[in-house]
Amino acid sequence: MPPHPQSLSPDGGEGSPKRADFLAAARSCIEFLRQHGYAPDGKMYFTVTREGQPLRMRRYVYSESFAAIANAAYAKATGDARAAEDAVKNFATYLHHSFTPGVMPPKFEATRPMKGIGPHMIGIVTAQELRANLGDVIVHGRTCTEWIDRSFAEIARDFLKPEHRALLEVVAPDGSVFDHHEGRTLNPGHALECAWFALHEGELRGDRKLIQLGCTILDWMWVRGWDAGHGGLLYFTDLLGKPVQEYWHDMKFWWPHNEAIIATLLAWQLTGEPRYAAMHAQVHDWSFKHFPDPEHGEWFGYLHRDGRISSHAKGTIYKGPFHLPRCLWYCWQRLKQAQSPA
Repeated sequence: MPPHPQSLSPDGGEGSPKRADFLAAARSCIEFLRQHGYAPDGKMYFTVTREGQPLRMRRYVYSESFAAIANAAYAKATGDARAAEDAVKNFATYLHHSFTPGVMPPKFEATRPMKGIGPHMIGIVTAQELRANLGDVIVHGRTCTEWIDRSFAEIARDFLKPEHRALLEVVAPDGSVFDHHEGRTLNPGHALECAWFALHEGELRGDRKLIQLGCTILDWMWVRGWDAGHGGLLYFTDLLGKPVQEYWHDMKFWWPHNEAIIATLLAWQLTGEPRYAAMHAQVHDWSFKHFPDPEHGEWFGYLHRDGRISSHAKGTIYKGPFHLPRCLWYCWQRLKQAQSPA
């Protein structure tokens, strides 16, 4: 397992003066969240003004999951006890809203009940980060590891479909497939993100079943998502090969490629199979050819199917500094460790 990011300074050298700059930036973010991020009931706003005035409250609780990750990392880096407490509180809020029936306002009417894979995936990675930074703490009645086990079990039981060789985004409450647009829509990049969460957890535990789960998801959803004609990952595909409802289905977004770069690298390192190295090179090379801004840095977020830039916006409320830095940092640490003498 690569060193946790908080154990290294930004340039990889212990004691680098840049570490203080990064901690100062992190402190600014944490303090802003404490002052302006929360509604009176403790739920986080989705957007606020530059001054911190609230703009929008969403039904989702993904802001809470990312705040939990941020606070846990900050707590480990600084020893800030309040940050550790806030990390646990934020994750507890996320879990309560995500997995307590009736708490989160329904998105649809009750005519066609569905459940999604997203809350499980984000729950897994948040629990992994809290455990790495704070230990296997108890949150909302379970340890982080127990929450991880619960979600992987439900993903494998209800969302993974061997008969279709696919990982579904939504299913009926009993895990059955809904044969309509919403039920058939696949998100290959999202699935590849789930794959590397499983690979990461399998490596930590030495659990070959989790590693196999990750490889299976990667194998199936790579076939589903890789665009053989133009390269890159399609955003949405259909389980049965039918037309996709979302009109942006054939665009190339930045974040699925970040997740695919991680997933293929992990699969190659954990299995040694050359095909994963080839897949990694394939998605890495396509991504670095098309997404980076050669003049100003960072990545463009949205490309047409053939790789042409659709939008020059590199920072919005939806494209933030998360997937790309995580991809680069995580892969850099793994490769650096692999090159170090045993």
